[in-house]
Amino acid sequence: MSDSKKSIYGTIGWFDLTVPNATTVKDFYAKVTGWKPEPVSMGEYDDYNMTVDGEPKAGICHKRGGNSDIPSQWMMYINVRDLDQSRSECIANGGKLITEIKSAGSMGRYCFIEDPAGAVCALFEPKET
Repeated sequence: MSDSKKSIYGTIGWFDLTVPNATTVKDFYAKVTGWKPEPVSMGEYDDYNMTVDGEPKAGICHKRGGNSDIPSQWMMYINVRDLDQSRSECIANGGKLITEIKSAGSMGRYCFIEDPAGAVCALFEPKET
């Protein structure tokens, strides 16, 4: 397989931090890391893409609405081919489901799991393009 055709499955596709006050925390990371916050409208409030040279590198989100049940920690999103199968494997192998499947709109769908050691991550099934 050529480099341009490598699979995205099994790779880490994104990092998010979900906290009660994303506005304050995004300012902290902007000063500490040099990231530039770019607002992402969530309707009544903004979450933030943290960018370098205009390219998003991570997200900082408010712990509200659909994000209210997400643990407040840096969360990695692992790309999977079949989210339903991955959730079944999680349970069958001693893990726990933390959330139901959530929609990421036109990007795909995701959920949060806990492994048998207690570590948490997100599984993300991107929509085929």
